[in-house]
Amino acid sequence: MRLKQILRVVVTFGLTGVLYAQSSQPQTQPAMQPQDPAAQSNAHPGARCDIVRDDYMAPITSTQKGMLNQAVMRRQLEDQTKAPALMTEKEVMRDVESGRAETVAKEVHERGVDFDLTHGTEKKLRKANASDEVIEAVRQAGPKVRAQIAKMILGPSSVGAQNVRSEEARPFSAILTELDADKSIKLVDDFAKRYPDSPLLSMVYSFGANAYQQKGDVEKVVAYTGRSLQLNPDNLTSLILRIEMLPMPQYLRSHPADRTKILQEAENDAKRALQLTAQIPKQPYESDAQYQKRLDGFASEIYGPLGTVHLELASGGPAGLDRGELAKAEKELSSAVSSSANPDPRDCYRLGEAYALDGKWDDAIQAFKKAGGLGQGTLIKTYADDQIAQMKKRKAQDAMASR
Repeated sequence: MRLKQILRVVVTFGLTGVLYAQSSQPQTQPAMQPQDPAAQSNAHPGARCDIVRDDYMAPITSTQKGMLNQAVMRRQLEDQTKAPALMTEKEVMRDVESGRAETVAKEVHERGVDFDLTHGTEKKLRKANASDEVIEAVRQAGPKVRAQIAKMILGPSSVGAQNVRSEEARPFSAILTELDADKSIKLVDDFAKRYPDSPLLSMVYSFGANAYQQKGDVEKVVAYTGRSLQLNPDNLTSLILRIEMLPMPQYLRSHPADRTKILQEAENDAKRALQLTAQIPKQPYESDAQYQKRLDGFASEIYGPLGTVHLELASGGPAGLDRGELAKAEKELSSAVSSSANPDPRDCYRLGEAYALDGKWDDAIQAFKKAGGLGQGTLIKTYADDQIAQMKKRKAQDAMASR
């Protein structure tokens, strides 16, 4: 689930205007990696959770949804010479008025529009009974919003979009629509060799990192996001992919001497990512409440890894439990859960762990229940149920001791 909203909005709408003239339109999807729980060491204070973070994510990510989105994009790109033109205001209005309102949003998402949503245009669309979904799709697909987000993707230089060569469009499109991780990695490496100065290269490396994430190669994810961020330190996609990986148990175990440094880097990257999400432009005539809700959705994708960083710092040091870091972990993980309409089960589970370390048995039980409910049919449900049983025992033991 992590990155789903950011990748869909930032990549799809941010580069549509840049590459449509070059017969290209992007999309991506996130994935996570499985890990053999038998490889875990029980010596770590959070060993039980390490197992969860290493092995339960594969069945609960939005991989299927992401693959469906990529399939849609692939169909759009099958005939590069017949890429659909941007929709005009007249076309959108005609489709809404003709009773096709339920399909307009999908078409707007796929094609984009050649106009920005003004107060007058919104009034006309609503008078024609356009749904909120159609209005929102038009907001996001307009030239101004696409240009603002494209600038964020391509870096602070406003000349980036103009420097995209038409010959790069087809190999870039192939990267965006390739579902096989190994093939995607080859396409990424070939692109990097052929176009080492491309303004798209930072995003290309993001897709390479995503492909390695599908393969469960945490080291390569970190390496490719590093290359991406060297080219564009403000690449939000790569920042979030990176902070997702740095505090992962298998990565920390592979770099024990650099553990504190790695966690500090992840914390700094997360803070930078939060700053960037706050800079995401408000859409024309978007209400303050709608805008804040959208920003909260982006931020929730970052609070979870940031909370994981603090939980690792709280429980993994030689001096024992660091309550200052534990308090930060509770705060960030709670924010991740509360700021999202669809919380990530991982964040709920980790919040339960933080409460458990703090001796807050009732809060821990509720967090694990939420994790299990959201993770139905996955390993996290099994782990959460086990933790609930353990919390109830601890609570009963404390009650007996206090008599």
